[in-house]
Amino acid sequence: MNQVAVAILNWNGLLHLKQFLPSVVAYSQEATVYVIDNGSSDASISWLEEHYPTIKIVGLKQNHGFCEGYNLGLANLKEEYFILLNSDIEVTPHWISPLLDLMETDAAIAACQPKLLDYKDKHSFEYAGAAGGFLDYIGTPFCKGRIFQTLEKDKGQYDTASPIHWASGAALMMRANLFKKVGGFDKRFFAHMEEIDLCWRLRIQGFQVFSCPQSKVYHLGGGTLQVGNPRKTFLNVRNNLLMLSKNLPRNKRLGILLQKLIVDGVAGVYFLLQGKWKDTLAIIKGHWAFYLSRTPTNSIISSENGKLKAYKSHLPYSIIKKYYMGKIQYYTQLKGDV
Repeated sequence: MNQVAVAILNWNGLLHLKQFLPSVVAYSQEATVYVIDNGSSDASISWLEEHYPTIKIVGLKQNHGFCEGYNLGLANLKEEYFILLNSDIEVTPHWISPLLDLMETDAAIAACQPKLLDYKDKHSFEYAGAAGGFLDYIGTPFCKGRIFQTLEKDKGQYDTASPIHWASGAALMMRANLFKKVGGFDKRFFAHMEEIDLCWRLRIQGFQVFSCPQSKVYHLGGGTLQVGNPRKTFLNVRNNLLMLSKNLPRNKRLGILLQKLIVDGVAGVYFLLQGKWKDTLAIIKGHWAFYLSRTPTNSIISSENGKLKAYKSHLPYSIIKKYYMGKIQYYTQLKGDV
């Protein structure tokens, strides 16, 4: 049995499979490739069986979303490492080896990601994860190579493997036993920010998450929900609040949640002034969904000390203020603050 499982979640993604699966099969010889099918109604399964009979198919009867789709699809896999790979990613030769080498050098590294570049502009970082993700003090995510809508060109400026706060779910390698130990993805998230929540929980347990730019992949992006889609706005708002409520230490939780709610309110007014009333409504719905949510029972109990230690690693400023008021657009401009 191979040490690594490459798991691609698919839902009616036949066009993506036809376009991107050939590179995965060609350049993943050291792994077993799985397609976890989320109850597709297109010809995905029959096409896979005809053209790639060696690929293992894990069939689910309905669309469980990103989170539960992966939870169910990975449950019975026996490999030591999982690589969760979006169906719209083109991989490159020897892309797995640097990831595996990094994980093998240090048992404290629970997860890592390759460098994510834009499939449509292969010299630019891609929105979904770029060269690795970070969180500011109120849980706002951004990346080396991408802050909000500003994407950097890849000039080798982030080519050193280094610790990060979260690794992109578009191409995420992790230790299988730790994924299962911390309860996998929170299925309430359905999609969006679930990998940030997972990486935060891993860090609470004392593990590290790394960027591994020696491996690179090209991501098409926007295959599920485009940036600016009100459904995406709703999921991001609700899921960010859920993530904060779960993972913040008790003595920080209320104050930061209140600040986050205010920031969301300002964003809602901004959308309204732009005529994007559907996004404003999505923020309101996201808040109500959070208020009505129930705190899940995790498979492990997180200590307050672990939560505080993980939170103290977050950057001690607002990336929103840095970006919109301080005119900071690139991660390299934050070097003195990190």
